[in-house]
Amino acid sequence: MHSVVHLLKSTQFPAVKRLNLETLQVNLGYLCNQSCTHCHVDAGPKRTELMQDEQIDQLIALMKQGWVKTLDLTGGAPEMNPRFKRLVSAARRAGVHVVDRCNLTILCEPGYEDLAQFLADHDVEIYASLPCYLEDNVDRQRGKGVFDASIRGLLMLNALGYGKDRSLNLVFNPQGPVLPPPQQSLEADYKRVLFEKFGVVFNRLVTITNMPIARFGSTLVSKGTFDGYLNTLKAAYREDNLAAVMCRSLVSVDYEGVLYDCDFNQQLRWPVRDGQGRALTLAALSQHALNDIEVIVGEHCYGCTAGQGSSCGGALAA
Repeated sequence: MHSVVHLLKSTQFPAVKRLNLETLQVNLGYLCNQSCTHCHVDAGPKRTELMQDEQIDQLIALMKQGWVKTLDLTGGAPEMNPRFKRLVSAARRAGVHVVDRCNLTILCEPGYEDLAQFLADHDVEIYASLPCYLEDNVDRQRGKGVFDASIRGLLMLNALGYGKDRSLNLVFNPQGPVLPPPQQSLEADYKRVLFEKFGVVFNRLVTITNMPIARFGSTLVSKGTFDGYLNTLKAAYREDNLAAVMCRSLVSVDYEGVLYDCDFNQQLRWPVRDGQGRALTLAALSQHALNDIEVIVGEHCYGCTAGQGSSCGGALAA
């Protein structure tokens, strides 16, 4: 991991100007029922890091202030944090839109039988990871049997109105050091195959570029393909994408409450720092607390601006 961090530090990536802060993207911990090769947070079943009550209470207090528009929950499997339901319920009471980044298979795990109904009852928007509509490709990337469990999860959500009255979005990651294909055409393929084969429906497909950090970055280094992939990202840089990068209106929060410009900086351990160089935490956060603090950029930022662009909400440009 240290070699990857070193390779990403020096950059000529343009400065990013912040807009109004509207989204809290919160990592509730690294515990997950899966261990995917593309996972940029190294999540897995043996991880024990979980956000605790102190940070949950701070998040709830922030949302009561009225400026938070979206609470974007990620992990690991965010639902495996035992405080997940309390946080979601409080956010919805405060009128905050909630996004759950769900791996789908968690819906079929023992002890989570009521999870899909809970998400529906609280009108939580779901971004569900499904890196391909073909079983072999999914199982190769995420583990044997994951595709079947994912389809079961999707059908469970469809039965609750997701994909129709409730928002269900699928997330595509490439399987190697390449850019995602055009989002619109790939979405059409997903919708056709998943409906014809399984009767599954969903609202949108979002394509996300694999970032050369953490587990994926280390794999690139070990295979000698790190520099080649980074050159691919740089060669596809599009200045127009800078206007829509997510770090302009989002702050990422780790399970200990430390603040970062994005989820990727979080995994590189590059926190937002004040004028004295101190890492900022939830205790110091307000709507305008980050206005005069520069976004920390690195070589991986080319992943957000390459080609059609990439964010947690999918492609930035047509």
